[in-house]
Amino acid sequence: MLDENSLVVTYNDWRGEQRSLHAKKAQVKGLPVGGLRRLQCLRGGVSDGIDIRDGQQMECITCALCIDACDGVMDKLGKPRGLIAYATLSEYSTNMSLATDEGRTAIQPSRVRNEDGTFVPAIRHFDWRIIFRPRTVFYAVAWASVGMAMLVHLAFRERLELNVVHDRNPQYVLESDGSLRNGYTLRVLNMVPTPRDVNISLVGLEGATMRIPEFGKEDARGFTVHAEPDAATTLKVFVTRKPTGAAINEFLFVIEDTDHADRATYRAAFNAPGDIK
Repeated sequence: MLDENSLVVTYNDWRGEQRSLHAKKAQVKGLPVGGLRRLQCLRGGVSDGIDIRDGQQMECITCALCIDACDGVMDKLGKPRGLIAYATLSEYSTNMSLATDEGRTAIQPSRVRNEDGTFVPAIRHFDWRIIFRPRTVFYAVAWASVGMAMLVHLAFRERLELNVVHDRNPQYVLESDGSLRNGYTLRVLNMVPTPRDVNISLVGLEGATMRIPEFGKEDARGFTVHAEPDAATTLKVFVTRKPTGAAINEFLFVIEDTDHADRATYRAAFNAPGDIK
């Protein structure tokens, strides 16, 4: 997603080389003096072995601590900030072309700086208008659309959900009175930050009743369960009915909270002899 107009941490060596720790001595000798003085930027980063003067590196996390360290040194020396700064490749290339006479010479500080240390008017600086390009506008619209879709999904998401798993072994149990019993594991997901009471009931499967061992040995068509806030409540449920000789019977587990008008259903199967192949 980067291009030549993306801002990255950059060592602006077009401000002048050679690198010198003794600028005054070099100037007396008539040698060119660049912008670099003290290597505080090498101690400013959080990762060892990274030298911003070598350009972009995979290990760099763009913490920009080298910028802060360099600007501090520039302030003490009375030099303009920005030897290390956020810059674009396009901006850097233009300034480097100016400092080297379009690549025909080595970097010449005199081509980019006046005698008083200020930069010549031809130096290119970052222009905020380049942010509003078709590429960036497209990315902005795309990310905004994703964000809006997530907000809409979050706002209208179900706040009560039910998951049901049928016992695999045994698929059914034949009781002493001839009734058939199927076992299920129910997970009631309460996705609100407050506790609430949820009604669990059977819809369909006429003549069937269910039992929740946690509530005793009572059989009924429905129970009320306390659901903890932002949590899943797991229940073991046994559904019992007289055999009818029909094929696999389907029915619904229904949970609802009448106080919040939330409701969820799950279609389950009631297995009987001859259904399992």
